[in-house]
Amino acid sequence: MFKNCLLLIFVSIMSSSIYAQANLLNAKTVDEIGKKSDQQLASDNDGPIPYGYIDDRDVLWSKVVWEFVDLNQKINLPYYFPIDTTNISNDRRSLFDTLIKGIKQGKIKDAYSDSFFTSKITKSEIDTRLTSIREQNGYTDTIRLQTQDVEGYMLKGMWYFDKRHGELKYRLLALAPMGKDVQTIGVADIEDDSLYELFWIFFPSAREVLHDAKVFNPKNASQPISFDHLLNARRFSSVIVREENIYGNRAIADYVRGNSLFQLLEANKIKENIRNKEMDMWNY
Repeated sequence: MFKNCLLLIFVSIMSSSIYAQANLLNAKTVDEIGKKSDQQLASDNDGPIPYGYIDDRDVLWSKVVWEFVDLNQKINLPYYFPIDTTNISNDRRSLFDTLIKGIKQGKIKDAYSDSFFTSKITKSEIDTRLTSIREQNGYTDTIRLQTQDVEGYMLKGMWYFDKRHGELKYRLLALAPMGKDVQTIGVADIEDDSLYELFWIFFPSAREVLHDAKVFNPKNASQPISFDHLLNARRFSSVIVREENIYGNRAIADYVRGNSLFQLLEANKIKENIRNKEMDMWNY
């Protein structure tokens, strides 16, 4: 039994160390590990599944909602890890690191300051939001938000009833990493546990980057899952915090104040109303 446990641990370690490394079985030198061969490049037509065209006349009903994805929940951990990339291959990164890398490389260009896409923000503006430079006693201290400082994600998406296919569907529109204000971290006499939207990414324009970034698949290390697939398949746990409404799209916390339980019940009520909409469409 003890030997079997040791073998299982060894296999797990080896699986994580060789995870998602292309050409591993065909490599003749270490330098070839992770690089696709000419044959693989020629046959590689992998890409995110394109969205089908949706005519506005086919949308019989729709509702835009904002949801919070808490990274402290176990089901959401694939978006959080890895936080220590010292012993991890370059093609395995957290969702936050993937977004930052895509922005720095210019592959993600549609970054905004809010979820309504009113104003774009540049790479330098995003860097300012993530970095705090402080001078004290002749020393300069630089604090930068890292993956471990991101505690959740805000998602904006639309639920809609497609009358052509006769079903209720969901389309993710944007996402934003949520973290604390970098200017207050480590500052004495300031205790601010609030989470803020660091920046918003228009999701459809970032799908290529999120498709290339793979998430560890614990059931089969040779078949990783992409962030694009995880998000489109709604493989996460979330709580609705806002819905579009006549009151200026006010958040639940704005009209259900000071009671977390009642706020959660209101979120579940909104979710149930959306879920029942498909059934209502088929009742005459």
